Amino acid sequence: MRVKVDVPSCVASGQCVMLAPDVFDQRDEDGTVELLDDTPPSELHDAIRESATMCPGAAIQVGESS
Repeated sequence: MRVKVDVPSCVASGQCVMLAPDVFDQRDEDGTVELLDDTPPSELHDAIRESATMCPGAAIQVGESS
């Protein structure tokens, strides 16, 4: 899996951080998403997919790693 984030689309809701804290964090200054791991291990894939679905700004994209 490859994870990408579109930071300008982030609305700083924190859903992703709550669902997958090993992959996402929020910047202290404005709360927008920080991607910690763009190729996370398989045991986190379900949480990451849920994060992408729940993101109100549609800022998280999930694809196959190459």
